[in-house]
Amino acid sequence: MQVLFLYALVVLIWGSTWAAIPFQFGVVATEVSVAYRFGLAALLLYVYALLSGRRIRIPVNTIGFVLLQGTLLFSLNYLLMYYATEQITSGLVAVVFSSIVLFNAVNERLFFKTRIDGRLAVAALLGLSGITMIFWPEVAMLSLEDTTVAGIALSLSGTVVASFGNMTAVINTRRKLPVIAVNAHAMAWSALLSFIIASLLGREFNFSLQPGYVISLAYLAVFGSAIAFGCYLALIRRIGAARAAYSSVLFPVVALVISTFIEGYRWTVIAAVGIMLTLAGNWLILRSKATHSKQ
Repeated sequence: MQVLFLYALVVLIWGSTWAAIPFQFGVVATEVSVAYRFGLAALLLYVYALLSGRRIRIPVNTIGFVLLQGTLLFSLNYLLMYYATEQITSGLVAVVFSSIVLFNAVNERLFFKTRIDGRLAVAALLGLSGITMIFWPEVAMLSLEDTTVAGIALSLSGTVVASFGNMTAVINTRRKLPVIAVNAHAMAWSALLSFIIASLLGREFNFSLQPGYVISLAYLAVFGSAIAFGCYLALIRRIGAARAAYSSVLFPVVALVISTFIEGYRWTVIAAVGIMLTLAGNWLILRSKATHSKQ
């Protein structure tokens, strides 16, 4: 039951962040916005740890992988994905990013000798097919224009980086490091790194007081970062990186449901079939874990 709760929370929160991220573009540079997001999230985690009496210290010999997690999972991953979203539609980004299920399965095999489950492979095929069908109009219009190729390359690079970030998270969870402490330190470092990158690129350090920017930043920092990543890393500890990453397949589904009520998204038969395939894949993933846990 706890796994289902964590899984649902990750899907609902990160699925809804698709609607918030576009409000971050425009006035403030992408690198600065990412720094604000994770800097605020880190501050909230430090305050929470202080008020709840949780341990924030980590062994010195583990700091390297904690900083590496921040570099890969919180800084470079999001910078690349934000860049991609500025070049191509969020639907195409979703299709590419859903391939993280495969990357995580392969990387777990390479780094941790974890067996690739046949059910995971089937579920991944269902999920990728479903996401492609959901966004088929955008996929069908795919061209080889420079911006499209660049956007796909950026989103694919971000996906690979995110997968490596997931592997560092596996290492940190296997070392029994407290999730709150790891995330707080890693996010603080990622904010600093993003500021450094912004400075090297000559970006302007400003802030937007527009309601859309402020509200979306607060939501992304509190729910999309501080809370969601805590749940996600706890999920990795319980079911592994490959299965935890399968939650990404459902993010666009949540985004489309939100769009149905807010933007009047009109469903098609092919999109509905795609939804059914993604749900079938998720059922297979979670059922597979439940079966293994009983053995």
